[in-house]
Amino acid sequence: MKVAIIKYNAGNIMSVDYALQRLGIEAEITNNKETILKADKVIFPGVGEASTTMAFLRDEKLDKFIPNLQQPVLGICLGMQLMCSYSEEGNTPCLNIFDEKVKLFIPEPGKENITKVPHMGWNALHSYRSRLFDGLEEKEFVYFVHSFYAGVGPDSAAICDYIVPFSAALEKNNFYATQFHPEKSGPVGAKILKNFIERC
Repeated sequence: MKVAIIKYNAGNIMSVDYALQRLGIEAEITNNKETILKADKVIFPGVGEASTTMAFLRDEKLDKFIPNLQQPVLGICLGMQLMCSYSEEGNTPCLNIFDEKVKLFIPEPGKENITKVPHMGWNALHSYRSRLFDGLEEKEFVYFVHSFYAGVGPDSAAICDYIVPFSAALEKNNFYATQFHPEKSGPVGAKILKNFIERC
């Protein structure tokens, strides 16, 4: 099993790699397109800002390359948002793999101290519709850090409720994505990564 982690200006690449190592999986961190094409599974992580990251992907010609990958691809956090059609962060056209638009959380009036932005910490998932969640109970808790979210739509593979219901995970064809950080989500996150490697 060859696993490639796409190397670009993302902040959580090493933590994803360490999480895979804990599962006994040796991944290759690379921006070499031939190496990525030969991988059985590809992970597209991300922590950062949408517009500058999309500019980097365009410069590296990854904006056309990633959507055309044929093997299973897992986007994480900003990686998921960039796989959507558009992000309000920086008014950014994205990779258009998923049809969802990414919007900024707006705290509920009068509840700014409760519904803080960014959404940071542990929250429950529900309404699973993906092999990523095989073997998990409904309402498992995972770790989030984000100010922007993808709405609920036909590609939603799990939902979380914070201010509004939003897509905690997306799935379409060979593309999978999580808004939360499986690499920081303890045994539940490890199970999700393992499911991606073994079941997707």
